[in-house]
Amino acid sequence: MASPLLSLTWTDHLTGHQGFLVVDRLVRGVASGGLRMRAGCALEEVTGLARGMTMKEALHYDPGSRYVPLGGAKGGIDCDPRDPEAYPLLVRYLRAMRPYIESCWTTGEDLGLTQDLVDRAAAEAGLISSVQAVYPLLDDEAEARRRLGDAFAIEVDGIGLDELVGGCGVAEAVLTALDRAGVPYAGTRVALQGLGTMGGATARFLTRAGLTVVAVADLKGTIANPAGLDVEALLAARDAHGTVDRSALRPGDRDLPGDAWLSADTDVLVPAAVSYAIDDENQERITARWVVEAANMPVRPEAELLLAARGVTVLPDVVVNSGTNAWWWWTLFGDIGADAEEAFAHTRGSMRALVERMLARARADGTTPRAAAHAIAADRLPLIAERFGWYR
Repeated sequence: MASPLLSLTWTDHLTGHQGFLVVDRLVRGVASGGLRMRAGCALEEVTGLARGMTMKEALHYDPGSRYVPLGGAKGGIDCDPRDPEAYPLLVRYLRAMRPYIESCWTTGEDLGLTQDLVDRAAAEAGLISSVQAVYPLLDDEAEARRRLGDAFAIEVDGIGLDELVGGCGVAEAVLTALDRAGVPYAGTRVALQGLGTMGGATARFLTRAGLTVVAVADLKGTIANPAGLDVEALLAARDAHGTVDRSALRPGDRDLPGDAWLSADTDVLVPAAVSYAIDDENQERITARWVVEAANMPVRPEAELLLAARGVTVLPDVVVNSGTNAWWWWTLFGDIGADAEEAFAHTRGSMRALVERMLARARADGTTPRAAAHAIAADRLPLIAERFGWYR
């Protein structure tokens, strides 16, 4: 595997906390990838995420679209986002990374950070926008920025469109897998780790499609109910970090230990929180037929091999959670407008086509869905490079 184009480690002069930036690849001089903040974040993790972003971008390449996939990058800060030092640390990190954000790295929210927080810190760091590096590639910058701003202002049932599109994509990945297997939505049981931006939206879309969410995990533990949870009530009772106020639980809801979601009696398991949540030891507890990676890198490679040997299918993050990133660019480049129904329809159509292609390739090649996704990306990267040039 080739080394990334750029890899750097920054040490904050006030706190000693470290931050990282990895640019895996550039396309037309620009790379895309979010910024995460969590205690224990390391360069190796950010490097893997940046490589994943390269693949996510390539997987959505459509020569007929206005959106031209960018390269892949990722940022990370080793700090608990609830630490009182977290916000000023974020501002100092962005100030240090300003030359890269201005020239080649477009970023946004990821684990531990909301887009509102990133935008506020970016402004304080002297940046025009966290995605300003892409502006020179736009046909009409003012119109594109207005369109994206209008899209971010849209709320659907009290939740921002930007929070919902990623979960819409994850849910469509689940539904596509069920359809290919001939499994009806009604009666299909789901457990999720994480009820934040991605997990919460995924739970909403799956419930509305007719599936039953029987367990969700947050920082306090796992909330479970074999008869099904009231997802909307739980979403309404979340704090900014996706933690549910337990006073909102119904009499039949149980408050279990934090890792109980792993062994829940479900058909679909959705890790939608931290990386490396499933390892070679705890994978033995999983009885679900599908593990759907809404988070980035939640299943360790050795665990995925063991799951596959037991007949458990892992739908990989590079496909499953790619909808959020793609929606940003579909909107900014003008493939869709600032409209919720158009955003959902485009996300569903694109994700279904991509998941269908991945699963068909896996079956034809006799490989896992992840290997198939990587093969599709490997086919597309040279096409992008031949069209726009090699920057490695």
